[in-house]
Amino acid sequence: MKLTGAQILYDSLVKEGVEVIFGLPGGAVIPLYDTLPQYPQLRHILVRHEQGAAHAADGYARATGKVGVCFATSGPGATNLVTGIANAFLDSSPVIAVTGQVSKSFIGRDAFQETDITGITLPITKHNYLVLDVNTLAGVVKQAFHLARTGRPGPVLIDIPRDVFMEHAEFNYPDKVDLPGYKLTLQGHPTQIKKAAKLLNEAERPLIIAGRGVNISWAFDELKQLAEMAQIPVVTTLLGVGCFPESHALSYGMVGMHGMVYANLAVNNADVIMAIGMRFDDRVTSKISAFAPHAHIIHIDIDPAEIGKNVRADVPIVGDVKTVLQALNKSITPTKHIEWIRQLDDWRKERPSTEIRDSDGLLPQYVVRKIYEVTKGEAIIVTGVGQHQMWAAQHYCYNKPNTLISSGGLGAMGFGLPGAMGAQVGCPESTVWCIDGDGSFQMTIQELATIVQEQMPVKIAIINNGYLGMVRQWQELFYKGRYVATPLSCPDFVKIAEGYYLSGLRVTRKEEVVPAIEQAMNHEGPFLIDFKVEPEESVYPMIPPGATLAELIEEPKQKVKAISDSTRLRVSNI
Repeated sequence: MKLTGAQILYDSLVKEGVEVIFGLPGGAVIPLYDTLPQYPQLRHILVRHEQGAAHAADGYARATGKVGVCFATSGPGATNLVTGIANAFLDSSPVIAVTGQVSKSFIGRDAFQETDITGITLPITKHNYLVLDVNTLAGVVKQAFHLARTGRPGPVLIDIPRDVFMEHAEFNYPDKVDLPGYKLTLQGHPTQIKKAAKLLNEAERPLIIAGRGVNISWAFDELKQLAEMAQIPVVTTLLGVGCFPESHALSYGMVGMHGMVYANLAVNNADVIMAIGMRFDDRVTSKISAFAPHAHIIHIDIDPAEIGKNVRADVPIVGDVKTVLQALNKSITPTKHIEWIRQLDDWRKERPSTEIRDSDGLLPQYVVRKIYEVTKGEAIIVTGVGQHQMWAAQHYCYNKPNTLISSGGLGAMGFGLPGAMGAQVGCPESTVWCIDGDGSFQMTIQELATIVQEQMPVKIAIINNGYLGMVRQWQELFYKGRYVATPLSCPDFVKIAEGYYLSGLRVTRKEEVVPAIEQAMNHEGPFLIDFKVEPEESVYPMIPPGATLAELIEEPKQKVKAISDSTRLRVSNI
């Protein structure tokens, strides 16, 4: 029996184990949606904006390790996915985006709602397809899922003209994928692994920087075994947070622009650094020419394009993180680095970074810490982008992998709410908290309707300071306090929640924080808390752009309005 293109697509998704689709219909995909009721095993979640669909598919993928799927129509529907696709691309998240396209005879004629979405997304997808022949559709889907989930994961877009959904073909789903140009290196080169082991065994001040690649490869046990066996301190990137238990004695927190002082000092003083599944982003390295000046660098990554791209690698190892660590651990000599670890512990005591000062007002750090205490560290935290994102990374202790989900590479405001939606759908038994800023939250606020309609028990904490906080902080420190276009007029979020038939509270005092969080936790459905925090609180520590990891600005004893002229001069070109 022949099937329509729409049926072939759905049958292919079922073959790939897809259970959930996030989408929004439109003219070019009406035939696709008309076929959807034939597949009751597929849950479709109707978002209120296609950006929400892409972010939700991304959040679902990160929380579960599965491929997230989103649908959109042609033209504006497809272009509304672009931010979410770019976000998944930069953060290596496996997402399949299916877009409708105008009928084949109209392509290239500027038809209604026609855009060249494959051309638009070429730089931000791992690969993309325009399917002009229904007979190739099943093979395209097979290839797309293989590309999205293997090697360095990433988004793949499949663009399908409206008439292809209605054309008929035999459905034969391929057993294997034949992509001659797509070669993966999973096993690290034995000679390079031996070199790495020798460096680590001889090191006096070794350090591991663990990134998202550890999460992607599920190499948590191997990383822990290496750290404990060789007594190597571990720091993480933002997207690596949780891949190594933060309560572990060898954990020294997040490194980089808003990382812990002692983590950055560790990088600056290490003699051997093993970078695992991370790409030496500028937010981690700061001034590249001065990064880790005393260290030999071992770099493990499955993507050979990342090796040496930003920072020189003395021992490059291309391969799957889990596989490489399994081989490496066999050559590691059990060691103790008592003096080195004592030095890091001394730095942590002298410059603690995560202490929260007493304040009459409501501090955002205090809110995040109390969410951690009430949830006992068992929640999945999904954030937007801004100051609240950094406070969530600093003041919640993550002991489980994939429990901090955030937009790292793209820094996409608006990720928090739909990302939390996807995480909650993927992990329905888990408590999911969306920690968002008042600016970031308003970019995708309409997804409250989706959360209510789908009865997702997402808990929402809005860190409401009345500013675009991170930009305001830069204006305070580097632009003499000239607040241009950063003061933010916000609506009554509690009333808006009520308008969406969602329960909510406003919190203005410290003594109200814990009862409000407990009320949210005890509430069966979604719950919103508007935390009215100190408006001009800043994120510390902070490394000014152009400075080194050792040139940190720590929380001042008194509020400062400017940094030194020399530092301002150095960053004046940003």
